[in-house]
Amino acid sequence: MKRILLIIVSILNLIIAGYSQSDTGSGPLPTARQLNWQHANFYLFVHFGPNTFTNLEWGKGSEQEAVFNPTALDCRQWCRIAKAAGAKGIILTAKHHDGFCLWPSAYSLHTVAQSSWRNGKGDVLKELSEACKEYGLSFGVYLSPWDRNHPAYGTPAYNDVFVNMMKEVVARYGPFFEFWWDGANGEGPNGKKQQYDWHRFEFTMRSIAPETPVFSDIGPDIRWAGNENGIAGTTNWNLLDTAGFTRGAGAPPVDTLNRGNMNGANWIPAECDVSIRPGWFYHSEEDSLVKTPKKLFDIYLKSVGRGANLLLNVPPDRRGLISACDSAALMGFARIREESFHTSLIKKDKAGISLGNKNLTDLLTDDNENSWVNLGNDYANVFLDIRFNHIQLMNCIRLEEPVQNGQRVKSFSIEILKGGEFMYRLDETTIGHQRILTFPITSADEIRIFVKDSKSNPLISEIDVYRIDDVLHQETLNAK
Repeated sequence: MKRILLIIVSILNLIIAGYSQSDTGSGPLPTARQLNWQHANFYLFVHFGPNTFTNLEWGKGSEQEAVFNPTALDCRQWCRIAKAAGAKGIILTAKHHDGFCLWPSAYSLHTVAQSSWRNGKGDVLKELSEACKEYGLSFGVYLSPWDRNHPAYGTPAYNDVFVNMMKEVVARYGPFFEFWWDGANGEGPNGKKQQYDWHRFEFTMRSIAPETPVFSDIGPDIRWAGNENGIAGTTNWNLLDTAGFTRGAGAPPVDTLNRGNMNGANWIPAECDVSIRPGWFYHSEEDSLVKTPKKLFDIYLKSVGRGANLLLNVPPDRRGLISACDSAALMGFARIREESFHTSLIKKDKAGISLGNKNLTDLLTDDNENSWVNLGNDYANVFLDIRFNHIQLMNCIRLEEPVQNGQRVKSFSIEILKGGEFMYRLDETTIGHQRILTFPITSADEIRIFVKDSKSNPLISEIDVYRIDDVLHQETLNAK
């Protein structure tokens, strides 16, 4: 009898959700590795290498290995700070354009093994990999194919070198939650440019690390958002057409990368990269120019809040430590996010969410992407209605689509009311993995959400309403 009751309850829940077995996907869909990656939301980039010590951004490749000599390298300190900041992982520049390898590679003579650091026995990748495991963080690597030091660069033999380096780092330090390819392609020490064998590189990664998402301008799994300001498009499709484009100079226009293609053939979501400082590598003269917690929060709203992931660069100094000013900004950023999103007004007020006469509150506030509401094919004539029991001051709304079923919503609007009287309206385009919207502080007791256009039956999996700090909100509005 108990089992029969459970089955009946499950069926009723599916009916209430408007779920249909015939409506399980729309257009290109994400892979499991892409879904797992998107859940990370926010993680750190770490630019570290000879440039840290030469005060350059792009090394020349001719630097002596002895220049790399951090006096107090502590990857556990990086991880403690990342964990406290709420970051889910760290991506390290294992090899930047100068060709210097932060691990003792068998395929280069320009590595930590040739440096005097730890008597040539040091291995930054090993230390960071172990520290990430200790602190429960994911680990990823950036491996630039451009190499201004390697003598084979500019010849077919270098493609073998790069493939072997990928195999080497995956075997020694994987698994990785992301593998980062930079599309830069300049001259090597012989004055020649390399013809990268991207097809082979991609085949190699799929063979040796099938669960690892790969980033580049055009994926295959994650795309660049088209700028280094950490900002995704206000319209942001997880889809992208890649036919006819290449990585680097042959990539799609930056505005296309920023917003994606509504009817793109491939599921390739956006990642927003930005540095906490003006530069990507540490420069002491930039200590006073670290982004403030408020600025970082603004970037968060315009990246994660637009359905992308945020990759925030925090470069260690010449000691091999994250500086106090960077750490302070990260802690302030974490506090702002915690304070802003700690209390859902829907849950606090025990508000109800309905679609017609169906109460959908539990489905839309359960923090479960695998439960959702299907607005049906007559979606243009219905709306989700949030009714509060008490008047609330609000200025932030968060929505989610269950993107495992595709990205569907093309445009939607939100009406905010008080006592049945219209107070404020937002007209927006995409939702995607999540959309966080801010608006002027409003006193209200009802919110109506209308989907105006959708590629197929629109699905909504989560709704939250917040009041964030007025000063933070005003900065966000002014920066739009």
